[in-house]
Amino acid sequence: MIGRLDDALKMLAGQPSRRPGFSYQRPDTELSEQQRAKSASLMRVNHCGEVCAQALYHGQALTARDEKTRAHLLRAAEEEAQHLGWCQSRLDELNDHASHLNPLWYASSFSIGAVTGLLGNPINLGFVAATEEEVCKHIDRHLQEVPEQDLRSREILSAMRADELRHQSDALDQGGRIFPTWVKSLMALSSKAMTLSTRVL
Repeated sequence: MIGRLDDALKMLAGQPSRRPGFSYQRPDTELSEQQRAKSASLMRVNHCGEVCAQALYHGQALTARDEKTRAHLLRAAEEEAQHLGWCQSRLDELNDHASHLNPLWYASSFSIGAVTGLLGNPINLGFVAATEEEVCKHIDRHLQEVPEQDLRSREILSAMRADELRHQSDALDQGGRIFPTWVKSLMALSSKAMTLSTRVL
């Protein structure tokens, strides 16, 4: 609990805890300034997405109805923290910065997660599944946008996508409710607001 509180406070202060970088299987490639800037803006969005994911899961775990669901959420949050480290290290390599809006998005996502946890396990786990479904779509779009020469960013995004897909499947297997289309559409709008705001800020 103390460790999670420490992570949250650092996140709200704009100084998230550092995690190990990604173990690349491919060599780095030289990028033009335009390609570097493009990749950096995309990785900044993905970094913020991982900030939001941690906040959601920590909020949901706080108000979860049973220990099994809480443990599931905290395991997922730990993997999202690993993803955050990957994105941060890639931003460092690209000589760019994380979003200045991370504290705002962390606080709002934590609040949404805490409210969701109060609605019971099927809704709580269903929210995980719906969130990860949207994240996978988001990563698919980014894989199309990342410059072909940026093999390292592509490698990170592909590894993240595999983990997010597993989170979605695990949540449904544990009794998560499948959300209706209109709810998923609202979640997609929220994701779009985050994406547009963090590409440059």
